[in-house]
Amino acid sequence: MADLADLFPGFASEWIDTKNGRIFARVGGKGPPLLLLHGFSQTHVMWHRIAPNLAEKFTLVIADLPGYGWSDVPDSDASHTPFTKRAMAQTMIDAMERLGHVQFALAGHDRGGRVSYRLALDHPGRLSKLATLDILPTYEYWAHMDRAYALKIYHWTLLAQPEPLPEKLLGANPDFYLKNKLASWSKSKDLSAFDPRALAHYLAAFNDPLRIHAMCEDYRAGAYADFEHDSADREAGRKITIPMLALWGDSGIAQSAATPLDTWKTWATNVRGQPVNSGHFLTEEDPDGTSSALLKFFSESA
Repeated sequence: MADLADLFPGFASEWIDTKNGRIFARVGGKGPPLLLLHGFSQTHVMWHRIAPNLAEKFTLVIADLPGYGWSDVPDSDASHTPFTKRAMAQTMIDAMERLGHVQFALAGHDRGGRVSYRLALDHPGRLSKLATLDILPTYEYWAHMDRAYALKIYHWTLLAQPEPLPEKLLGANPDFYLKNKLASWSKSKDLSAFDPRALAHYLAAFNDPLRIHAMCEDYRAGAYADFEHDSADREAGRKITIPMLALWGDSGIAQSAATPLDTWKTWATNVRGQPVNSGHFLTEEDPDGTSSALLKFFSESA
């Protein structure tokens, strides 16, 4: 993948050793540390349009999740353990410690947002602030799945099916699946929001059978262990206590299930939120609105 465009000029490339394999990250900027995590079916590259603005005030660590992008694909097990959001969150803590950051701010989109709020619940002392982009908690999706929502997020049940069914289906024509998915989740319902150079990154990763398997393992973990972890927190009354910002696309996935801020208020004690003029891909569909909201939130005194 050496011929893929560098969309983070001036940023260092880091391969960081963790117990869950090597994590790839782009690192750059100045100021307090801010970890950025991507979602399915993208890579760290999804942050390329807003990274320059954020880097003016923060030291950015823009990482690929385990199994995604250029990070290692960890060996899984029957319980999909390395791909639980709890395990991924611990991996991100390990990676940040290797870079010298014991506490940091965190923003996550989609699957990265699930890793982010799990980290906030499991390790609140590690984070100064949390932002999630176009998600609701995993528990909320599974517990309130109805006909309309099941049709919208059918991939949650498809990718969670036992191996090798979803791997074979996605791998038969990965370019078609990925382009269709990205277009259908955008506000314009086409690929116009995506820089062709970024799209090339996403397609390259999505054409790797190992990474398709990792993505399926991610969703299998979501259907079982992640749901159980959320359920346990909900039953115990545990909530996110650090300052939190919830952003969502006004035509995105999160808003179609419930009023996102009202839902997050049942999971966090100090949360605010707002919509962004986009579908699911806030950082690429509305980079100005997204970066402005994130800069305001992360720059304020806690």
